[in-house]
Amino acid sequence: MTTESRAALTGRDLVLGYPRSTVVHGVSVELRVGQVTALVGPNGSGKSTVLRSLARLHPADGGAVLVDGDDAGPLTARDFARRVTLLSQERPHPAGLDVRDVVAFGRHPHRGRFAGLGPADHAAIDRALAITGLEPMAGRSVDQLSGGELQRVWLATCLAQETGVLLLDEPTNHLDLRYQVEVLDLVRDLADEHGTALGVVLHDLDHAAAVADVVVLLHQGRVRASGPPADVLRGDLLSEVYGLTVRCRTDPETGVVRVEPQRRARPRREHAPPPTTR
Repeated sequence: MTTESRAALTGRDLVLGYPRSTVVHGVSVELRVGQVTALVGPNGSGKSTVLRSLARLHPADGGAVLVDGDDAGPLTARDFARRVTLLSQERPHPAGLDVRDVVAFGRHPHRGRFAGLGPADHAAIDRALAITGLEPMAGRSVDQLSGGELQRVWLATCLAQETGVLLLDEPTNHLDLRYQVEVLDLVRDLADEHGTALGVVLHDLDHAAAVADVVVLLHQGRVRASGPPADVLRGDLLSEVYGLTVRCRTDPETGVVRVEPQRRARPRREHAPPPTTR
């Protein structure tokens, strides 16, 4: 995991809200080349709203979004989509298409209005399929895929877009253990091997500890702490933010922080012995 790199996408002093309420108050977050930044916090803390604002899908009432240090405002939608892509939680089910057809959707910002796929498009699609391990199923219908496999297809679609910044909103949600690990490994590989700047909203704090270079802890629409996982995923901070006792320890074998919320102590029920038979 890298420690210093160029800022690829920055949200500076973002103020975000809805018609009758402000939900994010002056939040700043910086996504750097070759790094994974995880946004964590309780439900309603503003994580997904900040991510959507970084993707220019939620207009800011204050602050600015910068791409490579410059204001993103003047960029056209097509130019912005060539530099930043978002994998959101809400995605349509592309019935009747094969995997390669769905991944090809990612080439839309690079194509003319009525242009077909050219050599550069096919090369980008091939690369995305290879990175996500989908080459063997490129011709399969997406209707035949599991939830985890379909998640990889959508990730490949984002990779085919060939942006330097990838935003992921709860990419491990609804996945079983195997596919959670595969997605997190892919996120880490994209940063380490391909230099992608990644911003990831995660609910699972152990996932954030395992995959992130930087963790941004949000609480009530504000940044409560930001920094390396070991500095942010601390028992005192998490207990304060989540409203329950949380203990954190460092795994002696991996060096990764483990987050251990403490359940309320409840007296054990005494079970009646089974009836005896004569």
